[in-house]
Amino acid sequence: MDGSALIFCEGALGAPCGKTANGLVRFTERYKIIGVIDSQYAGRDAGEVLDGRPNGIPIFSSLPEALQSLPEKPRYLVIGLAPDGGNLPEHCRPAVANALRHGINVDSGLHVFLSEDEEFIHAAEEGGAQIRDVRKPPPRDKLRFWSGKISEVKSFKAALLGTDSGIGKRTTAVILNRALKESGIASALVGTGQTAWMQGVSHGMILDSTVNDFVTGELEHAVWSAWNDLQPKVIIIEGQGCLTHPAYPGGFEIIAACRPDAIILQHAPMRKYYDGFPDLPLAGIEKEMEILRVLTPAPIIAIALNHEGMDSAQIEQTIAEYERKYGIPCCDPLSTNTQKLITVFNKFLK
Repeated sequence: MDGSALIFCEGALGAPCGKTANGLVRFTERYKIIGVIDSQYAGRDAGEVLDGRPNGIPIFSSLPEALQSLPEKPRYLVIGLAPDGGNLPEHCRPAVANALRHGINVDSGLHVFLSEDEEFIHAAEEGGAQIRDVRKPPPRDKLRFWSGKISEVKSFKAALLGTDSGIGKRTTAVILNRALKESGIASALVGTGQTAWMQGVSHGMILDSTVNDFVTGELEHAVWSAWNDLQPKVIIIEGQGCLTHPAYPGGFEIIAACRPDAIILQHAPMRKYYDGFPDLPLAGIEKEMEILRVLTPAPIIAIALNHEGMDSAQIEQTIAEYERKYGIPCCDPLSTNTQKLITVFNKFLK
């Protein structure tokens, strides 16, 4: 564990553009989360705001309030924002600079590199702090080209794909990986984004900051390394974006490079438009399924619900409807449990 961390997520906790913060509040092995900054929920518990279950992580209105209230100065300020385009909003700059001047290291998963920003460079020097840009790609000579060694992997590979970006693929992957282990099935999670790295996932790559020609090679190597190092029965591969998203068309590379044995599809029934594009209607679950059947022989073995905008009765009704309509198990990993998914894996592993 790297140390204590305060998450900066002004105006975005619980929203898709705050998905990095959302993930870290729910789970991380890299940091000890001691607070969140988001003035719209100041004074509340972060777990209660996200999932209706308090987890002891307080929310503050500002960095000064957090530093005054916390019993210890955090070692890190983690940027929990994930806005379209990956830029740091202008109104957030003072808080980041202030943290650096106070000697608090800053970890960022944005596309813009804070370690190359003159203001932040000077603030870090003044406070003796460091900046880590998680999305900085490896040197070109360290990147791998696809080789075919994925065929050596003997683990059952399941890709967690979705019908939109910011829809809960990583969250479900994390929950499922833990549930498999708890049920006695050796499992490994391969991350494909910056938040997975921040959560402490040991094997992975960052897909959207990798030069295109090397994306499939880096994916292949991450999955192969998880198998080679851990010899798990199951490997869960975190998806990115979705096949039909105009700005984040993820999933193609994962299917091509990783050759999954099965797919779990994440869907938000109440979501009508693509994340970040309120005028562009979603293609929908059936269209995604249709495309997947063309792209890969891997079966869709389950549907994972994102319950945004739904009450418990709607969740239960939708689960029953989808299971009847599509003939595969459906569950909401956050509000119910993953036992149905464990049962499916046991069936395929026999």
